[in-house]
Amino acid sequence: MQRFTRAGLTFPVVDDGPSDGPPVVLLHGFPQSPAAFDLVTPRLHDAGLRTLAPTQRGYAASARPRRRRDYAVGETAADVLALLDAAGLERVHLVGHDWGAAPVWQLAATAPDRVLTATVLSTPHPRAMSAALLHGQARRSWYMAFFQLPVLPERRARRSLGGALAGSGLPERFVGEYTAALAAPGAATGALNWYRGLPFSRPAAGPARVPTTYVWGRHDFALGRWAAERTADHIAPGVAYRFLEVDAGHWLPETAPEAIADAIIDRTG
Repeated sequence: MQRFTRAGLTFPVVDDGPSDGPPVVLLHGFPQSPAAFDLVTPRLHDAGLRTLAPTQRGYAASARPRRRRDYAVGETAADVLALLDAAGLERVHLVGHDWGAAPVWQLAATAPDRVLTATVLSTPHPRAMSAALLHGQARRSWYMAFFQLPVLPERRARRSLGGALAGSGLPERFVGEYTAALAAPGAATGALNWYRGLPFSRPAAGPARVPTTYVWGRHDFALGRWAAERTADHIAPGVAYRFLEVDAGHWLPETAPEAIADAIIDRTG
């Protein structure tokens, strides 16, 4: 499939790999695109997996609602379910990085009948993240408050996003691709609205109720160890869980594709 629609929005999809293989949905974060998984997917395809990577709301001109509340996790999770329905898939393996992890955590808690497994990259469980604000995470997450402001974050992104991404360890190829995409009219606002939808995303997801792997880079500039280690507290009793710490930073799909592919294959096997 190349696209799907929900509530008047049209989402492009990169659908690749064996058409009859176990389906894996790959959800990118900020300020990425499905290209974030370009180095991961060949290994998944070689393992017999089919991958579907949608361009998430806000990032595609055809799926860019204006209201902040339209970016709450309930909406982004519903987009994923609409993708499954459009593709005729009852259950899938879910993978999410950065903001793409938010709908994964949500669906792992609220729709385990649609999720075979979850592999979450970088972003801890939202309840662990909230608790971590009192344990050093607030210093790391200062920008999330700044992004709530109108206009100013867009102006700053236009001036300094490329340098900030390069300085954070994102490879040059991806820096150019992401900054070029966000330079399109309305694209920066659409991407930033994921942060602005956060006040409408309460309460946080409950415990994950599907087999889950959480992968965290020990050099992550944005997400600290405290929440990473306590994500295990938010997995339902008796549910298989694995915490994988890798020698990398925040941009796990782009900089540690072999480790990420192996984690996904291990969880989906």
